[in-house]
Amino acid sequence: MSRIQQRFASLNGKKALVAFYTAGDPDMDASKDIFAVIEKNGADIVEIGVPFSDPLADGPTIQASSHRSLKNGTTLKKIIQLVTDIRKTSELPIILMTSFNPVFVYGQKEFVADAVKAGVDGVIIPDLPPEEAEEILGLAEGLDMVFLLAPTSTPDRVEQIGKISKGFVYYISLTGTTGTKESLSAGLEKKVIEIKKTVSLPVLVGFGISGPEQARQAAKVADGVILGSAIVKLIETNSDSGERDRKLSEFLTSIQTAINP
Repeated sequence: MSRIQQRFASLNGKKALVAFYTAGDPDMDASKDIFAVIEKNGADIVEIGVPFSDPLADGPTIQASSHRSLKNGTTLKKIIQLVTDIRKTSELPIILMTSFNPVFVYGQKEFVADAVKAGVDGVIIPDLPPEEAEEILGLAEGLDMVFLLAPTSTPDRVEQIGKISKGFVYYISLTGTTGTKESLSAGLEKKVIEIKKTVSLPVLVGFGISGPEQARQAAKVADGVILGSAIVKLIETNSDSGERDRKLSEFLTSIQTAINP
């Protein structure tokens, strides 16, 4: 059983909180500190974003974060080293979220081997559809490959993703790019209930969750929530590390209280 699967098993009906941030923004030392703050404040899984110059699914907040990180010289190799360093003190499940290009350039076989050795538990590649994922799925021994579903996903697609995804299924609450939105899509509840009839894995909702109220709405039907843009924005707007860590702590506590009252 992977760390991700163990984490869900240990929740005992509680809702999972997954926190995303971009590695290397504002810098790699800060990325280690931010991980520690996220862990201390109740996240169940951490998604570490791999910056890429042309990410398909990212909204303006995460795109800007990616560009800042790339300017700092962040590479996939350095991020794998970051995970190695984090693993000296943490057993929290870690997922890398990356476009396919950095993995392709790194070499799929080498990427899987190095990621597993470092202690990465799962990978999300939003721009790699199942039809093109055969090679990495064949190599991904020891990694949970997490696939995405969207409001537009057909019943056949839901069934397919339910079979090949490991750890959990990531449901995108709205079509388009990531970002914080005022309210979640009207059909969210119905769609998640439909997916859960077919998929035996936990279903987590992400894209567009910006605060406690939306997190609470999503957690009513989903097994957990994923927060990205709101965290990245908070990191961006607080250059003082003490202030950043305090606000991040407050924000994560407010989400945890909303989804597990």
